[in-house]
Amino acid sequence: MRKRTKAAEFAHGDEASNPKSFQEDRNQFSSSKKIFLICLLFRITNSLFVQTYFNPDEHWQALEVAHRITFGYGHLTWEWTKGIRSYLHPMIFAVLYKVLSLLHLDTPLFMIKAPRLFQSLLSAFGDLYLFKLSHVLYGGHVANWALFAQLTNWFMFYCITRTLSNSLETVLTVVSLYYWPSLRSHLTKMPPGSRTYALLAAALACAIRPTSAIIWVYVGITELFGSHNKLKFIFLQVVPIGSVVLGLTLILDRLMYGSWVLVPLNFLKFNFFSSGGDYYGTHPWHWYFTQGFTVMIFTFLPFMVVGIIQSKNWKLSGLILWVLALYSVLGHKEFRFVLPVLPLALLFSGYSLANLSQQHSSNKKSKNKNKSFWKIKAAASFLLVTNIPMALYMSMIHQRGTEDVMNYLAKEANHGNVKTILFLMPCHSTPFYSTLHQNLPMRFLDCSPSEIKGIQDESDRFVMDPIGFVSQYAKNWAPPSHIVLFDTEEKYIKDFLFSHSFKEIKRFFHAHFKVDRDLQASVVVYAHLDE
Repeated sequence: MRKRTKAAEFAHGDEASNPKSFQEDRNQFSSSKKIFLICLLFRITNSLFVQTYFNPDEHWQALEVAHRITFGYGHLTWEWTKGIRSYLHPMIFAVLYKVLSLLHLDTPLFMIKAPRLFQSLLSAFGDLYLFKLSHVLYGGHVANWALFAQLTNWFMFYCITRTLSNSLETVLTVVSLYYWPSLRSHLTKMPPGSRTYALLAAALACAIRPTSAIIWVYVGITELFGSHNKLKFIFLQVVPIGSVVLGLTLILDRLMYGSWVLVPLNFLKFNFFSSGGDYYGTHPWHWYFTQGFTVMIFTFLPFMVVGIIQSKNWKLSGLILWVLALYSVLGHKEFRFVLPVLPLALLFSGYSLANLSQQHSSNKKSKNKNKSFWKIKAAASFLLVTNIPMALYMSMIHQRGTEDVMNYLAKEANHGNVKTILFLMPCHSTPFYSTLHQNLPMRFLDCSPSEIKGIQDESDRFVMDPIGFVSQYAKNWAPPSHIVLFDTEEKYIKDFLFSHSFKEIKRFFHAHFKVDRDLQASVVVYAHLDE
């Protein structure tokens, strides 16, 4: 029998006849375990540091829905009546809540901390797969620096352990990109069934957020052009896997909605074809390039640019540009929408940092070696000094009042000290039943989009005329036991509250500077004095 060459063994993945390759795989597996444990410990700590309010969807489109599924009460926003959200993402946290309930651990502390701790587990997989992707593309040295960038970037620290669908979408995106053959060099060995794993992760990302298809159209086209058997790729891989994931999601949504609902179509109709997202505000087309993504990547920006130029990986860097460009077409823009490509930008930052570090180790002359050492030390120090304070401030201080007030009310309600709550503040400003975890009457100001243009919602009417709104509202109310509001509106209705037997009982710091509206410096709780 003709002896097989090493190249043939490599091409066929013959591990049994290649002890060296087998040993490398064992070493890589051991290294992956260590990296994952490091990332998991880091993200668990990360999740405990996150004590601020970022985006309503973290609570209202994930945890609130999950709480309703598990415990039978919780508010469903208008998106759920219109069928533009899938139950797939909230169901993950519904399972977590069910476990807590069965173990009798659904206490205020666990209800607040457990979801983000669980998200930290998912986030650690995202970190691990960014390391693995960097490793197969550029080697271990770049992978170490890419992981450094991922763990120290302020926005990743601020956002990735939050229970947003974008956070899970980001993890699935990195996992999928690791398995796509088209994104690797032809010399790089692929794990068995890699394309199947890639398609499965991509399909799940699209099921959770239909807009994730923006990423996979680009990747799919690159894969199609590089595939030797295009018909097999489309009809034996893309179509079956996509159909199975879509079918299972449809069945889940059928069970939860009580009727057949095609969520991806409804989602695209609202956000793309009718520009429904514009109801929540619009930004100029260049916002992601001049403000949004530049703020997210922050001081890693020059390192990313240098890394892209040095690596000459136009295919992968082109994906970042593609996503930013397509999201720029939409009027409504948010930081979290482009979170899935932030790890790629940090990968390229890691590439340039690794090159800078390599210059130090490759320089033989002591003078040049010393100069190179100070360059990489200065670069790493600069990134740490700029990102760590930002991460800690945004995660622990900025906009924490609306989280703190619900944590406080949850403890008070658990002791029987709260009967009803009225939130006189812009809608969805705080968490809701998923944090309170008591089936008490609560009322917030509605802000559902109106089909009639020019009609102001309750939230806007209150902000425009606080005293006029509450005076009208109080004509038909049974006074709540507690009222929660921002200090910006408190100053207008303070006399009204006193005249209706309300007294301030707690005040929480919220922010040092304004975001969308006037400065909301604190959140105030008023209690009704029973006569």
